[in-house]
Amino acid sequence: MRPLSFTPAHKTSYLAELVCSNSFKSQDLDTGSGLLKEEMRLLGSLLLQVAKEVRVPAGGALAVDREAFAREVTRRVEEHPFIQVVRGEVEYLPSFRPLVVATGPLTSPAFAQALMNLLGEWHLYFYDAISPIVTGDSIDYSRAFFASRYGKGGGRDYLNCSMNQEEYNLFYEALVKAERVPLRHFEDPKFFSGCMPVEEMGDQGKETLLYGPMKPVGLRDPRDGKRPYAVVQLRRENKEGTLWNMVGFQTRLKWPEQRRVFRLVPALREAEFARYGSIHRNTYINSPNLLGPSLAAKGYNGLFFAGQLTGVEGYIESAATGILAGFNGARWVKGVVPSVPPPTTMLGALVRYITTCAPEVFQPMNANFGLLPPLTDPPKRKRERKLAYSRRALEDLALWMEREGVLPPRQYVSLVLEEKGN
Repeated sequence: MRPLSFTPAHKTSYLAELVCSNSFKSQDLDTGSGLLKEEMRLLGSLLLQVAKEVRVPAGGALAVDREAFAREVTRRVEEHPFIQVVRGEVEYLPSFRPLVVATGPLTSPAFAQALMNLLGEWHLYFYDAISPIVTGDSIDYSRAFFASRYGKGGGRDYLNCSMNQEEYNLFYEALVKAERVPLRHFEDPKFFSGCMPVEEMGDQGKETLLYGPMKPVGLRDPRDGKRPYAVVQLRRENKEGTLWNMVGFQTRLKWPEQRRVFRLVPALREAEFARYGSIHRNTYINSPNLLGPSLAAKGYNGLFFAGQLTGVEGYIESAATGILAGFNGARWVKGVVPSVPPPTTMLGALVRYITTCAPEVFQPMNANFGLLPPLTDPPKRKRERKLAYSRRALEDLALWMEREGVLPPRQYVSLVLEEKGN
């Protein structure tokens, strides 16, 4: 609907505008997000193809230049010969089928009401907080050092703003006492869970941040060889390093308070904020009650749902459900029975969770190995065990694709594992 109508968080007319982090998380196969990305790569994900082209250094993570990413996705979609992009707000469900509803987490009020009228279920809400971005030339690099935790990735992927105990204590006291944007009448703080604001973490105790976004574990300041008492990590927003994201510092502090409090970090005393942190309401439906395993709405022939609206959490998770909804929408056109990857795959496990979880306790979920069925003979070492999960998932996904007529190269799985040194 943009640019004719905007959400509280979006700023451009581009498709695939990233409003929270510019990171798609780890690429390593011993992580849930890394496995899901590899499955999406096998399934031919357009978003991962673009992300690879516009990526910025981020250690073992896949991070992108957010403007270049959205611009290129928009170009490819608009220039596709079989796609017509129509700009305008949709206020009701069109009657044609198949139809995939993928409004994202910031569904407009009119369309949210249309969904409630159709599905007969009240939506659930949670809240997504955005981290501030500072300009690179306003950082005091003499009070920071480049390093990734435990030496992973490139040596200049993350900039660590170190703090001693006295500096941390001053920062902490200011943070928890700072003025916050008041919650509106429909906003409930109990939902700050998957993306908790930094001040909400601080409210849980003085040590909480030291085990969260400000943890110094795995870092040594090269100036003295010691581990800092606390750090604020900055991650590149673009290749040039002119913009830096305050990792894990999503917040609902008022903007003047953000400037005052975050400038108590020694390396950020003169920081200029290209974007302040903010918070907005995200919407998702009660999928266990409403959706079948193919992501089709129960009782509504040819109506599919995808993305964060379904109750998956994260960019990659949302995009992955879009692939599956599109796949089954195409099968619906052909009169073919819908199909879902086995639950041993990360995509299959995510879909199983959002469609079979107990409705009364349903909460958004991201990719993690806890969703997968246990291994029959699991290795004892944690990393080897996770790699075994990934190997099984990729093999099972390849077999599923062959069975359903979406043929991957038979040698794909072994090549992936060899390429990643596993």
